[in-house]
Amino acid sequence: MTGEKKKKKATFAGGCFWCMVKPFDEQPGIYGITSGYTGGHVKNPTYRQVCSETTGHYEAVEIEYDPDVFPYEKLLELYWQQIDPTDPGGQFHDRGQSYQTVIFYHDDSQKEAAEASKEELAASGRFSQPIATKILPASEFYPAEEYHQDYYKKNPTHYRQYSIGSGRAGFIQHHWRDEG
Repeated sequence: MTGEKKKKKATFAGGCFWCMVKPFDEQPGIYGITSGYTGGHVKNPTYRQVCSETTGHYEAVEIEYDPDVFPYEKLLELYWQQIDPTDPGGQFHDRGQSYQTVIFYHDDSQKEAAEASKEELAASGRFSQPIATKILPASEFYPAEEYHQDYYKKNPTHYRQYSIGSGRAGFIQHHWRDEG
């Protein structure tokens, strides 16, 4: 085991999974990010099935990371800065359960850290509405179709237009401009 890199998983639903890859992909200690579906009752769902709102799945990203380089708490901080945590009906122009925000924990320490970060955000006064993001146990994760993987790299112009047109980019700028 000497020299082997430490790997853990974190799973976040933040609306359209296209927009959840780039912010994490740019960080040190991130080994990989997979766009996919989790939390539902259908095995190996397709994008079309998930969008039909009949499978119970959320669009999500599964992140493999080194906690010694980029701790889970920092992943949580970055996650909150990518979403509207007060919207219980989806994210920006994407509506429905499959686009709701969820932190999926893989162990008790992730659960505790997620709950603490949610409480801290609620107490911060940054948002006037209650924090609607759920914290749920991780379940089977199904990778999305290949064309969804690394979408921001494969289709940079469309990705940028989508991020701006959906309202996500403006929301992030308005609420987090003082964060870096």
